[in-house]
Amino acid sequence: MEKAVNEGVRHQVRDGDGVRRSGTAGGAEGIWSGSWVAERLGVELVGDDRLTDLLGLALRRNPKRAHLLVSNVLGKHVPQSPSVVYGYGFELGRRVRDLLGPDEARRAVVLGYAETATGLGHCVADGLGLAPYLHSTRRPVAGVARAGGFEESHSHATSHLLLPEDPALLAGDGPLVLVDDEFSTGNTVLNTLRDLHERYPRRRYVVVALVDMRSAADAGRLAEFAGEIGARVDLVAAAAGAVRLPEGVLEKGRELVARYEAESAAEGGSSSVAASWQVPTGPHPDGNRTDAHVTRVDLHWPADLPDGGRHGFTPAHRERLEDALPAMARRLADALPANARRVLVLGFEELMYAPLRLARELEQAVGADVRYSTTTRSPVLAVDDPGYAIRTRLVFPAHDDPADGPGERYAYNVAGAGFDAVVAVVDSAADTPRLHASDGLLAGLAAHTPQVLLAVVPSYAPETPHAPERPSMLPEPLRGPAFSSYAPEEVGWLLQDLSDVTLEAPTEEREEAIQSGGAHYAESLPVEYQPTEQYQELFHAALEDSAARIAQAAGVVTEMVLAERSPRPVLVSLARAGTPVGILMRRWAQHRHGLDLPHYAVSIVRGRGIDANALRWLAAHHDPRDVVFVDGWTGKGAITRELAQALEEFEKSDGITGFDPEIAVLADPGSCVRTYGTREDFLIPSACLNSTVSGLISRTVLRADLVGPHDFHGAKFYRELAATDVSVAFLDAVSARFPEVADAACAQAKELLAADRSPTWEGWAAVERISEEYGIHDVNLVKPGVGETTRVMLRRVPWKVLARAGAGSDLDHVRLLAEQRGVAVEEVADLPYTCVGLIHPKYTRGATGADGKAVTV
Repeated sequence: MEKAVNEGVRHQVRDGDGVRRSGTAGGAEGIWSGSWVAERLGVELVGDDRLTDLLGLALRRNPKRAHLLVSNVLGKHVPQSPSVVYGYGFELGRRVRDLLGPDEARRAVVLGYAETATGLGHCVADGLGLAPYLHSTRRPVAGVARAGGFEESHSHATSHLLLPEDPALLAGDGPLVLVDDEFSTGNTVLNTLRDLHERYPRRRYVVVALVDMRSAADAGRLAEFAGEIGARVDLVAAAAGAVRLPEGVLEKGRELVARYEAESAAEGGSSSVAASWQVPTGPHPDGNRTDAHVTRVDLHWPADLPDGGRHGFTPAHRERLEDALPAMARRLADALPANARRVLVLGFEELMYAPLRLARELEQAVGADVRYSTTTRSPVLAVDDPGYAIRTRLVFPAHDDPADGPGERYAYNVAGAGFDAVVAVVDSAADTPRLHASDGLLAGLAAHTPQVLLAVVPSYAPETPHAPERPSMLPEPLRGPAFSSYAPEEVGWLLQDLSDVTLEAPTEEREEAIQSGGAHYAESLPVEYQPTEQYQELFHAALEDSAARIAQAAGVVTEMVLAERSPRPVLVSLARAGTPVGILMRRWAQHRHGLDLPHYAVSIVRGRGIDANALRWLAAHHDPRDVVFVDGWTGKGAITRELAQALEEFEKSDGITGFDPEIAVLADPGSCVRTYGTREDFLIPSACLNSTVSGLISRTVLRADLVGPHDFHGAKFYRELAATDVSVAFLDAVSARFPEVADAACAQAKELLAADRSPTWEGWAAVERISEEYGIHDVNLVKPGVGETTRVMLRRVPWKVLARAGAGSDLDHVRLLAEQRGVAVEEVADLPYTCVGLIHPKYTRGATGADGKAVTV
């Protein structure tokens, strides 16, 4: 029976050692720390009686969800007894061990999510017993290869990297235990399972969380996915329930946040509503003290012991930590003031487990009331009310050179909490001048407690294995007519020729393998679509209608590149859709400015990154600062994000700097880049066809048995399709319009150069909305824009097409393809794109289109 649980409740829990601890549910005695939000927004938690033990409520700015579930037992936002925090995770690990049985438990691997569940995952691994542990990270580490990465659905960047020191850690066939603090929709877990099952398929998964707050529909998706991949997926949670939201809660929540933020700003940011303290301090001449209130404590952390699970944490590591903890805790206890009665151990973002274990050991060694929490990058509104989960907040700048750049960080419920001492535990990568600055974390803490201790744990950096020497020379670029139908000066392909290898597979087989995790899309090629006479007529008609518009867009983007990026840029197109655009830009520079620009084509693969050997070749032959990456168009921005991440990792691994991740595109309907010819979503005829408009070159291929560590990615040259090739005809038709659009293109480029072109990522937001509205729950199956929709129709198994109401001839070819493939075209009002293609979300062979017709090639 469903039960509302908005009453104030005390929580009581038995930890892994049987020590019984108790405390209030995040607020004052008898007051639930979610009541303030519940009363004002009408939000209810329904389900297990224990939910208010575990959760409070707060507010934050968020376009999707007004409320925030705040855990009282995670040790992130709410200071809590470390025994309580450790006990919850340890007990969940015991439950997983009982579920798996001794044999399976011995073969299990535990994976935690950054940043909030890094410590919880460690505790689950402890409870499980002999399981090695790894947590995802948002901090790239030089020299450590990425074993995987996945996105949170709300993120504009790849959120999570997997960087195990031992590449075999994830490669076994034992159960994988995934640990997060809460499940709200389950989307992140599904994204993880898809990515990992594709790389490291296994028969069993266990998903663990403190609270399971999914709807019945979301819960069903996990079971459906398990059936699709043929694996068992179990779920273990301390409590389950749901959030009941009244109508209009999102708008009401936004208004509430805006009002309180305005009040706080009017009062200088230090009111009881939302307090952000930044207090001057400075360095101290005594080498053992960093400022007037901060004392550094040397923990004598064991040499070569990892500070956490970023690169893996084994049972052997756990034994070494257990042996060292008592002595480290004694050093902290000796440094505390003699009269300290209330002490906080404050961890740092992903560094949660080491501070937690130190806090728990300290709790057992001293008579003081010891609490534990960590800093975070998540901004939350603070309201000083006993019925609200976030009473106060400290705001300070990031101090660890984060991958996503500088920004604010936060410590909640620390100021005003009456701590006699705070022990700040950071890793050495975060022990920077910004930590000790006058507006840094230590200064903020020193303003609210008599004593601050700083304990620094060495950041663990795996030894990079000695790599065999690379070949002294990478091969020269392939050129036409030996490879591609383009003239040799038009483009050099930094690829290897796989024309003699059979790589094609029927579309249905590829789709089933890709969606089931059995294969990556770059490991095979679709059978090349051979256009009908009617379709070819549509292509030529579209080219005639849009040639001038494409010519102007090519001129605009080229002028912007020349003005902002480099007077003599090196154009590097992303094969293959970017290559015709790169050639058009090269031709414009020659036509308008007499420049003979170098142009190369390289491979980039979603989920695998850009071809690092191609980057090495470019760096050896050109200044990386002159390189401008070129693509045809943006959809939801997946390749934009992939390129930025790949270049960052390449810079760290190879030490080669200067490559700019900003892509120049002909069309940017997704608003993902700053350099573009237009943001209109119109038909670019080169999207209508495959190789026959792209120099007869296939999509690029990355497969381990064909592409070695010192090889370029591969592609095929379809010489046999020469009779239907229109690649050069397309380029000539557009280039012929350069003289008539030159003045307009230059004027438009001048206007854009003076305008605000900051990406809004509205395309990504639309894709997320469509994914949920149509029950797909996977943004990778939503392909926005005319170009991407055409690709769906030609290469994948389409489910349906969404067309903007009133879209005209730009969609004639899409309508024809949809008719040929038995796919419905649904008109939608207020669509930000001209059209959106939806890949069949549950594809198996024999699937049908939206109108019931069998899918055909």
